[in-house]
Amino acid sequence: MKFVRFIMKNSALANVPKHIEHFSKFSPSPLSMKQFLDFGSTNACEKTSFVFLRQELPVRLSNIMKEINLLPDRLSTTPSVQMVQSWYVQSLMELLEFLEKSPEDHSVLAEFVETLVNIRNRHNDVVPTMAQGVIEYKEAFGQDPLTNQNIQYFLDRFYMSRISIRMLINQHTLVFDGATNPLHPNTIGSIDPHCHVTEVVKDAFESAKMLCDQYYLSSPDLLLQELNINHRNQPISIVYVPSHLYHMLFELFKNAMRATIENHNEGANLPPIEVMVAIGGEDLSIKMSDRGGGVPFRKIENLFSYMYSTAPTPQLSQKHRTPLAGFGYGLPISRLYAKYFQGDLQLYSMEGYGTDAVIHLKALSTDSVERLPVYNKTALRNYTVSQGADDWCVPSKEPLDLAVFRLAK
Repeated sequence: MKFVRFIMKNSALANVPKHIEHFSKFSPSPLSMKQFLDFGSTNACEKTSFVFLRQELPVRLSNIMKEINLLPDRLSTTPSVQMVQSWYVQSLMELLEFLEKSPEDHSVLAEFVETLVNIRNRHNDVVPTMAQGVIEYKEAFGQDPLTNQNIQYFLDRFYMSRISIRMLINQHTLVFDGATNPLHPNTIGSIDPHCHVTEVVKDAFESAKMLCDQYYLSSPDLLLQELNINHRNQPISIVYVPSHLYHMLFELFKNAMRATIENHNEGANLPPIEVMVAIGGEDLSIKMSDRGGGVPFRKIENLFSYMYSTAPTPQLSQKHRTPLAGFGYGLPISRLYAKYFQGDLQLYSMEGYGTDAVIHLKALSTDSVERLPVYNKTALRNYTVSQGADDWCVPSKEPLDLAVFRLAK
């Protein structure tokens, strides 16, 4: 019996490239926040969600798996990247088993929820494991601008795909597991139809403050304001995923607190971190301002680079899970969370003074539509581009000595 299962498993593995090729020909179907709410409302149909996900999840997995194969060989063959690839293959195989099963069978629906939970748990360490693969590559082969550009392009798309897959899985499992969250009884899956933005700001601030107090024994205060031009004197609320917003704000608060403390003498009065929340007809914006000394303009883009980190290189082990911040991935991942529903995260810094971080989100649930990577010829070209000569003059590090050009008298 074991031998039969072994043969069947190997046969399924052999067909994986064919399935990836098939499903990658389809483009993912982006959902709006409103559609997520409709899927999870009181009229939600588990059968409809099942039929949609058993097709959509393999499409999203296959699209990004095609791009993993386009990575430089020396990166894709690192043990960490090979491990991530094996997780994706296993998850795809498990989902394909449901393609021919009937949505009318309640045991199938229950089994599907269980499978989704297993897939989510399997992929919990995808970010740090992929980051470890990048570190292994850098330590073995160094860096070059072209490879850095390819890896940046891939990881932005890879992590965005992961955010979207987890969003689909979370919505289905949270809505259809038959239980409600006692802490958040009004949420629909992971979405809060009335997410009070300032409450999430305060939660993120308190968490970052606790860490800051533990490490530095002090922390700056919060000065929070909000401006709701649509309904004056009412708190600002939008349809959003509170955990996504918390993730972004917590990362920004950590950076702002660290910069503020390290830029002021011990015992000095620390200037507060100022946060302004404003909503208009289209956008909700959150601006966080600190007096942490700022960052040189030329380094701003480096802060969003996966290949650039000022933190010591962490090591992964089975017994000790490395915190995400150890890889310097906090800001790039936070920007992806903002972009996921058509928003953005931008930094404006004044060296010698401080930094403004601005999160832009869509105010309307109909405008908040998933931003998803698609594998196509345009994506393929981004991996095959060669390093051409710059069509702008590149200034040298040393000023030009004009004395050598003086004409002899």
